[in-house]
Amino acid sequence: MPDPLLDDLPDGVIVADAAGRVVALSRVAAAMLDVDPEAAPGRPLGEVLRLQDQDGRDWLGCNTPYDGLATRTGVPEQSWLLPDGTEVLVTASIRRPSLAVPVERVGIVLRSGRGRARLDRERSDLVATVAHELRSPLTGVKGFVQVMLNRWDRLTDEQKKLMLTTVAADSDRLTRLIAELLDVARIDTGRLQLHVRPIDAATLTGRVVDAALASGQGEVDLNADADLPSLGADPDKFTQVLTNLVENGVRHGEGPVRVRLEAAEHGGEPGVRITVDDQGEGIPAELRRTVFTKFWKNGARGGSGLGLYVVHGLVRAHGGTIVIDDAPGGGARIQVWWPASDLG
Repeated sequence: MPDPLLDDLPDGVIVADAAGRVVALSRVAAAMLDVDPEAAPGRPLGEVLRLQDQDGRDWLGCNTPYDGLATRTGVPEQSWLLPDGTEVLVTASIRRPSLAVPVERVGIVLRSGRGRARLDRERSDLVATVAHELRSPLTGVKGFVQVMLNRWDRLTDEQKKLMLTTVAADSDRLTRLIAELLDVARIDTGRLQLHVRPIDAATLTGRVVDAALASGQGEVDLNADADLPSLGADPDKFTQVLTNLVENGVRHGEGPVRVRLEAAEHGGEPGVRITVDDQGEGIPAELRRTVFTKFWKNGARGGSGLGLYVVHGLVRAHGGTIVIDDAPGGGARIQVWWPASDLG
């Protein structure tokens, strides 16, 4: 008989006993395998779990869950084909009462392969985005370097300086994009490493604003309260967050970007609230839930579509929060609350 508890699970589940016979089968698994859920219990696992790979081999014969080392506890996720040719992702757990006795239970989970197809599409989107974003600065670097190599003696010092300045700016853009891509991978896999220590938020934010002004990106105003608490942050990641927010405001705004830092509590914990206001078109309320997803873009002003995804991941990794609202004078307001340092 089908187990009602297993039927509540979104994935298909099969449980076999020490003799390799099915003792429980969820209705989801029965539908996937095209078997009668009432008749499956008591049948050999191999007759019910009719999965094959591209070479026609069956799951049970390839993975032999009842054999092998006594320390074996499971079978990692693998891609297999159902009787109708649909891809499913299959994992298994192997249960023994102790290392000295045979396998007592084998539990197998079947999950639709559509999730993997979605991931494949995301990877394709990422490759396309990276190729597009890398092409522009690389073209600029290669073009100016080639001109300097071919016409060095005929270029004035001012022309050389302009070309080298452009090459340096494009190189910085490439460096930031590569760092962004690495952080996306680390956030996705849970491998983001932070080197947290007390930082002065006003000083680091001031450097970000000065860099934006020096590059001629646009007008940025900074207003920081006195006596802000020290924040607990990886200084490089904090700078990356502020750089992304400021550049995003400049890219999508029409006037000055205003940055404000003030002491603020969140949930009773001390910290600093960072507000970045631009004067662009703003972000409609119905779109704000998607802003921090990968490849989200607003308008036609370029960008990889990864910046705010990385910002969200870095802020959350530090224990902070980030929200989007309307700026008082029109445009978008992004507010980040960052917790104070507890390192003394």
